[in-house]
Amino acid sequence: MVSTATAACNFGWRAADFDLAGVDGKRHTLASARGPNGLLVMFICNHCPYVKAVLDRIVRDCTELAAHGIGSVAIMSNDPAEYAEDSFDNMQRVARERKFPFPYLFDATQDVARAYGAVCTPDFFGFNARLELQYRGRLDESRTAPIAGARRELFEAMVAVAKTGQGPKQQLASIGCSIKWRR
Repeated sequence: MVSTATAACNFGWRAADFDLAGVDGKRHTLASARGPNGLLVMFICNHCPYVKAVLDRIVRDCTELAAHGIGSVAIMSNDPAEYAEDSFDNMQRVARERKFPFPYLFDATQDVARAYGAVCTPDFFGFNARLELQYRGRLDESRTAPIAGARRELFEAMVAVAKTGQGPKQQLASIGCSIKWRR
């Protein structure tokens, strides 16, 4: 496991378009994923211990963010030839077992991860209604084990984005396993 931290938020950067296959058998785009008040794009996978540790909280937060008009989408960009746990079949299983309230998409070419500058799993990109980047930070202070009373940093930031169009100026980087790029 190689730990990697995300870059600082590039406020105002416009979300890159995508058109990817979902585990639900449908195609999903930037336009179909966005909510009226913004969009949370998450790069996750099935095998990463960082993702596994926070997945229940991601599901909880995305469910609650929908009530604030924030759409959410999860993208898996790892090479499943090297990491069988990240296969499309396993993506379907994980989404079904965890009852994902958001589309779970496969970035087979890894072009979307490159367009976003994703570096790790989990890697969070929070956009306002104009699809301008307002959050590039962590879910909360937990790493691979929950911390009692941890502030819901991503959730709080995205609620602010929904209300004001702007994210917090102070953000702490997400840390996770590096994206598994094809050779």
